[in-house]
Amino acid sequence: MARAFATVDAATGMAEEVCRTARGTEGVVEAHVIAGDFDVMIELEGEDTHDILRTITTTIRPHEGVGATRTYVCLD
Repeated sequence: MARAFATVDAATGMAEEVCRTARGTEGVVEAHVIAGDFDVMIELEGEDTHDILRTITTTIRPHEGVGATRTYVCLD
């Protein structure tokens, strides 16, 4: 089982919608609007890192309002 956290830079006023979409996505454990350099933090799970990559590239990034993303894969 692979786990990761992704941060999302959302367009102005879009953080809550991006978060709602993420929460309804297979492979997403949790999603929260946050304060700081990014607007949304997403916790992901998959059978392997390719599952996580697939979730980010096919579901999260194409969503309207999503700018830059950063994904951090857990090593332990």
